[in-house]
Amino acid sequence: MNQDILSKITEILKKYSFEKKTLANIKPEMKLIEDIKINSARIVDIVLDVEEAFDIEIDDDSLENLITIKNLIEIIENKTEAE
Repeated sequence: MNQDILSKITEILKKYSFEKKTLANIKPEMKLIEDIKINSARIVDIVLDVEEAFDIEIDDDSLENLITIKNLIEIIENKTEAE
């Protein structure tokens, strides 16, 4: 797993989660809503920030599978490798 991607994701999530202790020990298997306590309405904001940070576009089909940090990392890796 790419640590740079995880670091950037963690920085983005800090803006949207009050679970600072959880983010300090972030793991790929953590669920965005249940574990990190991201409000489901904020997922769109996170996706927009990720798109900007990694200069990618995440399609709606990919969003359907966005449950864990690992899912987000895989989406980013697939998009950045495709370009």
